[in-house]
Amino acid sequence: QVQLVESGGGLVQPGGSLRLSCAASGSIFSRYAMGWYRQAPGKQRELVATFTSAGTTNYARSVRGRFTISRDNAKNTVYLQMNSLKPEDTAVYYCYAENFLTKIGFWGQGTQVTVSS
Repeated sequence: QVQLVESGGGLVQPGGSLRLSCAASGSIFSRYAMGWYRQAPGKQRELVATFTSAGTTNYARSVRGRFTISRDNAKNTVYLQMNSLKPEDTAVYYCYAENFLTKIGFWGQGTQVTVSS
């Protein structure tokens, strides 16, 4: 069982920045692909950014150039730096971990990001 705890969401004005954190229960990065997803009201959950099994990063087209996924192995934490935020970025953001071999995945509880003036 993998536990993921997100933090860092909140209310920010358009053009502002936020950094989300996802703390994992233990050293899982060598066995799990990590990523961020989001779900806006009335919409399906969508991929935002991920680390692949090869360690490379992948971003949704809508956030490319504005968001950056990173990780701190020593802290077992994945981050999502979000810059130049837009109202359409408003959503609940979820951390996700998927085992490379079994493809079993785990979700965090989500953190709300609201971009509004």
